[in-house]
Amino acid sequence: MKRKVLIVFLGIVFLAVVLLSSSLYVVDMTEQVVITQFGDPVGEPIKSPGLKIKMPFIQKVNRFDNRVLEWDGRSSQVNTLDKKYIWVDTFARWKISDPLKFMRAVTDEIGGQARLDDVIDSATRDEITNHNLIELVRDSNRKMQVSEATMGLPEAAETVDTGRSEVMEQIQEKVAAEMPQYGIELVDVQFKRINYVEKVRQKVYARMISERQRMAERYRSEGRGERAEVLGKKEKELRTIESKAYEKAQVIKGKADAEATKIYAQAYGKDPGFYSFLRTLESYRETLGGNTSLIFTTESEYFAPLKKISPHK
Repeated sequence: MKRKVLIVFLGIVFLAVVLLSSSLYVVDMTEQVVITQFGDPVGEPIKSPGLKIKMPFIQKVNRFDNRVLEWDGRSSQVNTLDKKYIWVDTFARWKISDPLKFMRAVTDEIGGQARLDDVIDSATRDEITNHNLIELVRDSNRKMQVSEATMGLPEAAETVDTGRSEVMEQIQEKVAAEMPQYGIELVDVQFKRINYVEKVRQKVYARMISERQRMAERYRSEGRGERAEVLGKKEKELRTIESKAYEKAQVIKGKADAEATKIYAQAYGKDPGFYSFLRTLESYRETLGGNTSLIFTTESEYFAPLKKISPHK
């Protein structure tokens, strides 16, 4: 008898535990919950965290994230208004603002991501095809700072009327206007990357290489010009220095010759005979060498100074 009572008691406890576990659930602060009964939503969404209760077995807890979620789109090829073929990669941030409407429209986050794929891609294509490429990469007509990378490159002929930021705002407004019907709030959408398609990119690279080669040749040409100018200045200064040095040397030489002439004149004035004798000896040294033979008569004037010299005693 006691055994039967114990079994019944344990059965009741087990049933109570099962009923209690099926009736109670916890809502995390990062979640929001929609209760469904036989697949149909029951009541309003539950957004406040804490311990909650529901009817066991027949009601189901459907949980949805309450945080900001990320959306990363696929790169797609788009043609701009000025016929530039580009790859566009976008990303967005979104929230489930109305979990009940969200569940009815797209079921879960996978369905929400798919819906964002369609809407954001469509809005992005519409805006890009209505704007020139320069408006997708620049915000204003501000002149670019001149640097080695941009020196020599031509200024852009197009002007920016809308700008990248405004284009993104227009895309966000279009997408945000469609999202409430799916229970989604669009927080932000931005371009992750904009690039030319491969064929056009190769042409752009070739043009960039050509521009850099042209810049390099200009630098080399300017260097050769400066080198010629420096060499010209050097040659001019060298000739000036040589000319001044030659002039100075001639002045010094002239003064020396004048001084020598003065000394010779003074010496000649003191003893003309000795001076004549000295000059004659100098002529002997200059005209007579070791192997020179001359034949003169004793009456020759060339040896006249020697005749006057008395033999040494």
